[in-house]
Amino acid sequence: MGETTPTNAMHRNVLVIGASRGLGAAIVETYVSRGAHVIGTERSDGPSRLRDVAARSGGLAEIEQVDITRPEEISALRSRLSGRTFDLLFVVAGISLAAQDEIGADIDTHAFERMMVTNVLGVMRAVEGLQDLVTPEGTIAVMSSGQGSISGNNSGGFEVYRATKSALNQMFRSFAVRHRDDRRALLLLAPGWVRTGLGGPNAALEIGDSIPPLIDTVDAQRGVPGLRFLDRHGQTIPW
Repeated sequence: MGETTPTNAMHRNVLVIGASRGLGAAIVETYVSRGAHVIGTERSDGPSRLRDVAARSGGLAEIEQVDITRPEEISALRSRLSGRTFDLLFVVAGISLAAQDEIGADIDTHAFERMMVTNVLGVMRAVEGLQDLVTPEGTIAVMSSGQGSISGNNSGGFEVYRATKSALNQMFRSFAVRHRDDRRALLLLAPGWVRTGLGGPNAALEIGDSIPPLIDTVDAQRGVPGLRFLDRHGQTIPW
């Protein structure tokens, strides 16, 4: 994919689920800088990177609250957004708990359950609950990870996180099968290993290395129906 995006391909009305900090806030900020109108969501109403971005956006960024682990909050958000449409729904929300180097007795059961509920069930509930807000030729994107690739797992480590992303990929693929006649682009995206609160200080990439090309890739896929699993440069990742 090229480094620039044609103006007519850019998503102009964007809903980003899970945007309080890290990659989600950066996605909101980048789209705003390109002139898009963006709603970003967060779980609470405390200080956040998203609120800083919105304060500087000149009205281009709005904030909504939703906890995707609570179905009633997704339904409430859907009701609040009734009558509005978006050409991109981007579900970014996800967590990583514990070291997870190897599955076994050292993995806390509650941490495992929280990660699965948030990273898989919550994300897919958000997709299912909000997808009808997306225009017929728009895009539904979900933040996955290269670590979700089963055939690409040559190093192990982060086993619970890997498992959540693999499960997410499978569930989103099932969504795509059920919507096989849909004209919308369906994207699973791998941003690379990025230095955020989730990625940690040893990650290979800065946010600025990841998000601008990732958004170029998302915009370049607009109007191309069907499911794709892509890295930030638009290259296909093996399942």
